[in-house]
Amino acid sequence: MRAQLARVDAVLVQALIAAALSFAHLHDIAMASGQDGWKAWAYPVSVDLLLVAAWRRLRTGEAKAAGWCWFVIALAASLGANVATAGLLDLNDVPAWLRILVAGWPAVAFLGGTLLAHSTPATADEHTEDTDDTVDQEDAPELVPDGPPPIPPAIEPPPPELPAVPVPAALVEHARKVAAEHHNRTGTPIDTPTLRARLGVPAPMAEAIAAHLAPTGS
Repeated sequence: MRAQLARVDAVLVQALIAAALSFAHLHDIAMASGQDGWKAWAYPVSVDLLLVAAWRRLRTGEAKAAGWCWFVIALAASLGANVATAGLLDLNDVPAWLRILVAGWPAVAFLGGTLLAHSTPATADEHTEDTDDTVDQEDAPELVPDGPPPIPPAIEPPPPELPAVPVPAALVEHARKVAAEHHNRTGTPIDTPTLRARLGVPAPMAEAIAAHLAPTGS
Protein backbone atom coordinates (compact mmCIF):
# COMPACT_ATOMS: atom_id res chain seq x y z
CA MET A 1 0.00 0.00 0.00
CA ARG A 2 2.81 2.40 0.91
CA ALA A 3 4.65 1.56 -2.32
CA GLN A 4 1.54 2.33 -4.34
CA LEU A 5 1.01 5.66 -2.55
CA ALA A 6 4.67 6.56 -3.11
CA ARG A 7 4.36 5.80 -6.80
CA VAL A 8 1.20 7.92 -7.07
CA ASP A 9 2.85 10.79 -5.22
CA ALA A 10 5.87 10.66 -7.54
CA VAL A 11 3.66 10.74 -10.64
CA LEU A 12 1.61 13.61 -9.20
CA VAL A 13 4.71 15.64 -8.36
CA GLN A 14 6.13 15.04 -11.83
CA ALA A 15 2.83 16.13 -13.43
CA LEU A 16 2.70 19.29 -11.33
CA ILE A 17 6.28 20.22 -12.25
CA ALA A 18 5.64 19.67 -15.98
CA ALA A 19 2.39 21.66 -15.83
CA ALA A 20 4.06 24.54 -14.00
CA LEU A 21 6.91 24.73 -16.51
CA SER A 22 4.56 24.59 -19.50
CA PHE A 23 2.33 27.19 -17.85
CA ALA A 24 5.29 29.53 -17.34
CA HIS A 25 6.54 29.10 -20.92
CA LEU A 26 3.11 29.90 -22.36
CA HIS A 27 2.87 32.95 -20.10
CA ASP A 28 6.27 34.19 -21.28
CA ILE A 29 5.34 33.76 -24.96
CA ALA A 30 2.07 35.65 -24.42
CA MET A 31 3.88 38.46 -22.60
CA ALA A 32 6.51 38.72 -25.34
CA SER A 33 3.75 38.88 -27.98
CA GLY A 34 2.15 41.92 -26.39
CA GLN A 35 -0.49 40.19 -24.22
CA ASP A 36 0.26 41.76 -20.83
CA GLY A 37 -1.56 41.67 -17.49
CA TRP A 38 -4.24 39.09 -16.86
CA LYS A 39 -4.36 38.17 -20.55
CA ALA A 40 -0.87 36.66 -20.38
CA TRP A 41 -2.04 34.38 -17.53
CA ALA A 42 -5.21 33.40 -19.39
CA TYR A 43 -3.34 31.97 -22.38
CA PRO A 44 -1.75 28.96 -20.58
CA VAL A 45 -5.07 28.23 -18.86
CA SER A 46 -6.80 28.19 -22.26
CA VAL A 47 -4.20 25.84 -23.78
CA ASP A 48 -4.27 23.44 -20.83
CA LEU A 49 -8.08 23.35 -20.70
CA LEU A 50 -8.30 22.56 -24.40
CA LEU A 51 -5.70 19.83 -23.95
CA VAL A 52 -7.67 18.29 -21.07
CA ALA A 53 -10.99 18.50 -22.98
CA ALA A 54 -9.49 16.78 -26.02
CA TRP A 55 -7.94 14.05 -23.85
CA ARG A 56 -11.26 13.49 -22.12
CA ARG A 57 -12.95 13.05 -25.50
CA LEU A 58 -10.31 10.46 -26.44
CA ARG A 59 -10.91 8.58 -23.18
CA THR A 60 -14.67 8.33 -23.80
CA GLY A 61 -14.15 6.34 -27.02
CA GLU A 62 -16.59 8.50 -29.03
CA ALA A 63 -15.73 10.92 -31.90
CA LYS A 64 -12.02 10.23 -31.62
CA ALA A 65 -11.21 12.10 -34.83
CA ALA A 66 -12.25 15.45 -33.32
CA GLY A 67 -10.51 14.57 -30.06
CA TRP A 68 -7.22 13.79 -31.80
CA CYS A 69 -7.45 16.96 -33.93
CA TRP A 70 -7.80 19.36 -31.01
CA PHE A 71 -5.41 17.37 -28.83
CA VAL A 72 -2.68 17.81 -31.45
CA ILE A 73 -3.46 21.54 -31.81
CA ALA A 74 -3.27 22.15 -28.04
CA LEU A 75 -0.16 19.98 -27.72
CA ALA A 76 1.53 21.89 -30.56
CA ALA A 77 0.76 25.20 -28.82
CA SER A 78 2.16 23.95 -25.51
CA LEU A 79 5.19 22.23 -27.01
CA GLY A 80 5.87 25.20 -29.31
CA ALA A 81 5.99 27.56 -26.34
CA ASN A 82 8.37 25.23 -24.48
CA VAL A 83 10.74 25.02 -27.43
CA ALA A 84 10.53 28.73 -28.28
CA THR A 85 11.58 29.76 -24.76
CA ALA A 86 14.60 27.45 -24.79
CA GLY A 87 16.83 30.14 -26.29
CA LEU A 88 15.67 29.62 -29.88
CA LEU A 89 13.58 32.80 -29.90
CA ASP A 90 14.46 36.32 -28.88
CA LEU A 91 11.61 37.26 -26.56
CA ASN A 92 12.54 40.93 -26.90
CA ASP A 93 11.96 40.80 -30.66
CA VAL A 94 9.09 38.40 -31.38
CA PRO A 95 8.35 37.92 -35.11
CA ALA A 96 5.05 39.11 -36.54
CA TRP A 97 3.78 35.62 -37.39
CA LEU A 98 4.07 34.57 -33.75
CA ARG A 99 2.18 37.68 -32.62
CA ILE A 100 -0.57 36.76 -35.10
CA LEU A 101 -0.75 33.19 -33.77
CA VAL A 102 -0.94 34.35 -30.16
CA ALA A 103 -3.60 36.95 -30.98
CA GLY A 104 -5.70 34.43 -32.88
CA TRP A 105 -5.43 31.65 -30.28
CA PRO A 106 -8.55 32.67 -28.22
CA ALA A 107 -10.82 32.21 -31.24
CA VAL A 108 -9.23 28.82 -32.03
CA ALA A 109 -9.53 27.67 -28.40
CA PHE A 110 -13.16 28.83 -28.22
CA LEU A 111 -14.02 26.93 -31.41
CA GLY A 112 -12.29 23.76 -30.21
CA GLY A 113 -13.88 23.84 -26.77
CA THR A 114 -17.34 24.44 -28.22
CA LEU A 115 -17.05 21.57 -30.70
CA LEU A 116 -15.73 19.18 -28.07
CA ALA A 117 -18.48 20.12 -25.63
CA HIS A 118 -21.48 20.09 -27.98
CA SER A 119 -20.64 17.51 -30.66
CA THR A 120 -21.49 14.57 -28.42
CA PRO A 121 -22.80 11.42 -30.20
CA ALA A 122 -25.82 9.36 -29.21
CA THR A 123 -26.71 9.51 -25.54
CA ALA A 124 -26.32 6.65 -23.12
CA ASP A 125 -30.11 6.20 -22.88
CA GLU A 126 -30.34 5.48 -26.61
CA HIS A 127 -27.52 2.94 -26.37
CA THR A 128 -29.26 1.33 -23.40
CA GLU A 129 -32.57 1.05 -25.27
CA ASP A 130 -30.86 -0.50 -28.29
CA THR A 131 -29.05 -2.98 -26.05
CA ASP A 132 -32.27 -3.93 -24.23
CA ASP A 133 -34.08 -4.55 -27.53
CA THR A 134 -31.23 -6.74 -28.76
CA VAL A 135 -31.17 -8.74 -25.53
CA ASP A 136 -34.93 -9.22 -25.59
CA GLN A 137 -34.84 -10.49 -29.17
CA GLU A 138 -31.93 -12.83 -28.45
CA ASP A 139 -33.43 -14.19 -25.21
CA ALA A 140 -36.90 -14.74 -26.69
CA PRO A 141 -37.61 -18.51 -26.73
CA GLU A 142 -38.33 -20.13 -30.04
CA LEU A 143 -41.83 -21.56 -30.35
CA VAL A 144 -41.63 -25.26 -31.22
CA PRO A 145 -44.92 -26.82 -32.37
CA ASP A 146 -46.10 -29.91 -30.48
CA GLY A 147 -46.35 -33.16 -32.42
CA PRO A 148 -45.36 -33.93 -35.99
CA PRO A 149 -45.86 -31.29 -38.66
CA PRO A 150 -49.19 -31.42 -40.52
CA ILE A 151 -49.23 -33.40 -43.75
CA PRO A 152 -50.33 -31.30 -46.69
CA PRO A 153 -53.35 -32.64 -48.61
CA ALA A 154 -52.67 -34.59 -51.76
CA ILE A 155 -52.93 -32.59 -54.92
CA GLU A 156 -55.40 -34.15 -57.32
CA PRO A 157 -54.71 -33.80 -61.03
CA PRO A 158 -57.11 -31.45 -62.78
CA PRO A 159 -59.82 -33.04 -64.94
CA PRO A 160 -59.14 -33.13 -68.65
CA GLU A 161 -60.37 -30.05 -70.40
CA LEU A 162 -62.93 -30.52 -73.13
CA PRO A 163 -62.41 -28.61 -76.34
CA ALA A 164 -64.16 -25.30 -76.14
CA VAL A 165 -64.33 -24.85 -79.93
CA PRO A 166 -67.20 -26.76 -81.64
CA VAL A 167 -65.92 -28.92 -84.47
CA PRO A 168 -68.21 -30.27 -87.20
CA ALA A 169 -68.29 -34.06 -87.46
CA ALA A 170 -67.44 -33.94 -91.15
CA LEU A 171 -64.30 -31.95 -90.38
CA VAL A 172 -63.31 -34.48 -87.72
CA GLU A 173 -63.71 -37.34 -90.22
CA HIS A 174 -61.64 -35.50 -92.78
CA ALA A 175 -59.00 -34.87 -90.13
CA ARG A 176 -58.94 -38.59 -89.33
CA LYS A 177 -58.21 -39.38 -92.97
CA VAL A 178 -55.43 -36.76 -93.07
CA ALA A 179 -53.94 -38.12 -89.84
CA ALA A 180 -54.10 -41.72 -91.12
CA GLU A 181 -52.45 -40.75 -94.39
CA HIS A 182 -49.70 -38.92 -92.47
CA HIS A 183 -49.16 -41.91 -90.17
CA ASN A 184 -48.93 -44.32 -93.09
CA ARG A 185 -46.47 -42.08 -94.91
CA THR A 186 -44.19 -41.10 -91.99
CA GLY A 187 -44.83 -43.80 -89.40
CA THR A 188 -45.49 -41.18 -86.69
CA PRO A 189 -48.72 -39.61 -85.44
CA ILE A 190 -49.53 -36.23 -86.87
CA ASP A 191 -48.87 -33.25 -84.59
CA THR A 192 -51.12 -30.24 -84.11
CA PRO A 193 -49.09 -27.72 -86.21
CA THR A 194 -48.97 -30.15 -89.15
CA LEU A 195 -52.68 -30.89 -88.80
CA ARG A 196 -53.42 -27.18 -88.77
CA ALA A 197 -51.34 -26.62 -91.90
CA ARG A 198 -52.96 -29.53 -93.73
CA LEU A 199 -56.50 -28.48 -92.82
CA GLY A 200 -56.00 -24.72 -93.06
CA VAL A 201 -57.89 -23.99 -89.84
CA PRO A 202 -57.10 -21.62 -86.93
CA ALA A 203 -54.99 -22.80 -84.02
CA PRO A 204 -57.87 -23.19 -81.49
CA MET A 205 -59.85 -25.36 -83.93
CA ALA A 206 -56.73 -27.40 -84.77
CA GLU A 207 -56.23 -28.11 -81.05
CA ALA A 208 -59.87 -29.08 -80.67
CA ILE A 209 -59.62 -31.46 -83.67
CA ALA A 210 -56.40 -32.96 -82.23
CA ALA A 211 -58.26 -33.56 -78.96
CA HIS A 212 -60.95 -35.49 -80.86
CA LEU A 213 -58.31 -37.53 -82.67
CA ALA A 214 -56.31 -38.40 -79.55
CA PRO A 215 -58.57 -41.18 -78.24
CA THR A 216 -58.42 -43.02 -81.54
CA GLY A 217 -54.62 -43.32 -81.36
CA SER A 218 -54.12 -41.67 -84.75
